[in-house]
Amino acid sequence: MNRIDRRTILRTLGLGAATMALPWTAFAKTQARIVIIGGGFGGASVARLLASLLPSAHITLVDANATYTACPFSNLVLGTDRLLSDQEFGYAGLESLGIKVLTALATDVDPIGKTVTLQSEETLSYDRLILSPGIDMRWNAIQGYDEAAAKQFPHAWKAGPQTTLLRNQLDALEDGEPVLMSVPTAPFRCPPGPYERASMIAHYLKTRKPRSKLIVLDGKDSFSKMALFQEAWAEHYPDHLEWRGASDDGTVSRVDTAGGSVETDFETFTAPVINIIPPQKAGLIADRAGVSDATGWCPIEPLAFESTLQPGIHVLGDATIAAPMPKSAFSANLQAKICALGVARLVSGLEPQSTVLANTCYSFTTPEEAISIAGVYSNKNNNLESISGAGGVSPMGADKAIRAAEAAQARSWFKTITTGAFG
Repeated sequence: MNRIDRRTILRTLGLGAATMALPWTAFAKTQARIVIIGGGFGGASVARLLASLLPSAHITLVDANATYTACPFSNLVLGTDRLLSDQEFGYAGLESLGIKVLTALATDVDPIGKTVTLQSEETLSYDRLILSPGIDMRWNAIQGYDEAAAKQFPHAWKAGPQTTLLRNQLDALEDGEPVLMSVPTAPFRCPPGPYERASMIAHYLKTRKPRSKLIVLDGKDSFSKMALFQEAWAEHYPDHLEWRGASDDGTVSRVDTAGGSVETDFETFTAPVINIIPPQKAGLIADRAGVSDATGWCPIEPLAFESTLQPGIHVLGDATIAAPMPKSAFSANLQAKICALGVARLVSGLEPQSTVLANTCYSFTTPEEAISIAGVYSNKNNNLESISGAGGVSPMGADKAIRAAEAAQARSWFKTITTGAFG
């Protein structure tokens, strides 16, 4: 990626130009009730910025968990000595800003009455509702893969107990036994994520179970940063990683937990460790709020990420239909900032304004080396489009110093985004 593109992204992250002309006096007087459901990178980030933009507003963040477990870097928990506790973040930093944080499960939304119902049956009234619900699995989209099956064949696509389960299974693996991974067709959370995971599991096998091998069964024939990943795999894991695309019978159609196996059209594979990444959809509360469509995802307008199905409700992050932006933590964080600016204007009687958005996805290929892909986008004319000539990918054939520098950038990004969201 060239320097101009990186500067563009950094300016976008800071949102300096977008905030210079804000009507701060009008914002300061606004006492709107804003409820945010979901405390990940989207929800925490939008809450923090709204608290700054609307100091008189009543902001409530609702999440079922008292601690957020981040997905970025969780693949390193599987393949290196990184601890799951390194992925965990609390909400004390948000509470210190005057944000009310409720550890509760939101079970329903009334878009007409503008209320949120919690599992305790308590209701919250809102003027604007922001959903950052993440993803849920499409259980049984792969025959036999339901919630019970995930206890044996973990997906680990929501970081937390599933991450621990998969790591424990790898630790229990006998040297020489195979590991299987199934990857779905798009769209799904973090397009390069399965291939970073494959790299980290292959690293684990190479260094701890050298006679074992990972077989990746993929429902696609191409994927994000494919050439870069395959270059790294050929260099680092020629004996420990095999990838099969859809045209090579890589689509998993059925799982059998009793037999410890998965089936494609023509083969049955057995292994003591099977990681199934299933098809996905927006988190359940999106359905309850009426903001997801027949695809299972949530259409939005890109100026303030307001739902096109339910006025007054905004949706962020992985749950959205926001192509060409990918479903990533970086995207969720940027979308949160754009949403916060848009909501602040809307509750102050103003219209949202267009701006520039960006995304960068870092992926580790070894614990010391990483690659990246970046995009820059415009939401001008209420249409989200890639800006031609901006963004880019890591160079092929780069030396180890460049790959190590990208790994350092990835670590710096993770520290920045988590500090910015959670304090």
